[in-house]
Amino acid sequence: MKGLIIILMTSVLVNNYVLVRFLGICPFLGVSKKLNQAFGMGVAVTFVMLMATAATYPIYSYLLEPNGLGYMRTIVFILVIAALVQLVEIILKKYIPALHASLGIYLPLITTNCAVLGVTINNINDGYNFLESMVSSVGCGLGFLLAMVLFAGVRSRLEEADPPAAFRGLPITLVSASIVALSFMGFSGLVNGLFGA
Repeated sequence: MKGLIIILMTSVLVNNYVLVRFLGICPFLGVSKKLNQAFGMGVAVTFVMLMATAATYPIYSYLLEPNGLGYMRTIVFILVIAALVQLVEIILKKYIPALHASLGIYLPLITTNCAVLGVTINNINDGYNFLESMVSSVGCGLGFLLAMVLFAGVRSRLEEADPPAAFRGLPITLVSASIVALSFMGFSGLVNGLFGA
């Protein structure tokens, strides 16, 4: 149980896919202007990460690897992720059309979101079993959600700020993102200190 908690906490804080590993930056910068959009995207990505891991882990473990086809995992994983994103898009369009409209082009781009693909591949590379992979995926999704919500708050404050002319627009957004990312570097000792990992 302690090992699963360490995997979860590490995935959320220490190895945050957006702020530490710098994966999934496109939706992070594109959909973090409003809190409801950031939250919706974070939940959608978390769901896709969890379902992608649930689908790709058995495919890799019981089909690709035993048959010497491990080299095809990236292609197969992208196809599985694309199917899951289509499912999410259909569900959002039917039940939450306002969120579907606000996410716009960024929702289909989850298919090519390197954070989702990175989670599925890193779970295998890290040698996790199925349960550990699922916990890691939940943690990575929650980390993505946390990064989106935190940065939405930062960006709402930026709208009220008056930065120098050279920093207006994208430059101040990138500087702010780097400061938020630096703050997450401080979590690296947290898990080790709490759990003695």
